[in-house]
Amino acid sequence: MSASERRQSVRTGVVWAAVQALLGDTDAGPARIVDVGGGTGGFAVPLAQLGHRVEVIDPSPDALAALDRRAREAGVADQVTGQQGDLADLATLVDEADLVLCHGVLDVVDDPAAALASIASVLRPGGHLSLLVAQRHAAVVARAMAGHFQAARDLLDDPTAGARGGHRFTAEELAPMLTAADLSTITVHGVRVFADLVPGSLLDLEPGASAALVELEAAVSTRAEFLPLATQLHVLAQR
Repeated sequence: MSASERRQSVRTGVVWAAVQALLGDTDAGPARIVDVGGGTGGFAVPLAQLGHRVEVIDPSPDALAALDRRAREAGVADQVTGQQGDLADLATLVDEADLVLCHGVLDVVDDPAAALASIASVLRPGGHLSLLVAQRHAAVVARAMAGHFQAARDLLDDPTAGARGGHRFTAEELAPMLTAADLSTITVHGVRVFADLVPGSLLDLEPGASAALVELEAAVSTRAEFLPLATQLHVLAQR
């Protein structure tokens, strides 16, 4: 495994394991998956390799072209499709989905509540949402550690402070938003609790460090006391 692949496994391991477990519990055959903002297929192609059909919706033509190449190289071009668009176009681009991935997209939309309602509208009854968002408490710490003390103070009570970076959420803020969209929260995981604090050189040079960190991230991901330290929150919800 290359250094970049090791870092990626640390950053996405908790999310990938949760999505795999969700799909593994489904006996209805291949799932119809929509990946909003799925870019070049970091999740879409591996999910297609598991036998699922994945539709990626992304505003970038370059990302969709890279997705097509990646899917062809992986031998799953017939199971992965791409359409240019974003969350605002979802209802017109998708008929129905078993699972919608919305990873790092809710942070940058103008109206997160409306975006969640749009996602719910294309989920079949009983369908699931995999939601990955930036977590506000960790963002406050990151700003303070970088010396941006006023920005950290502003973000304490305002999830949109520093609008260039988009919205930042807490688990307590997400729960009523999901409920309002008729989505029931199943699990909440903390993602990248330690990963962004560990020097990359340690992971590259210390044998077994990446695997050990992946195990540690998995161990703390469901512990409520560590959620405020997580760079991201991963929520699985059901319609």
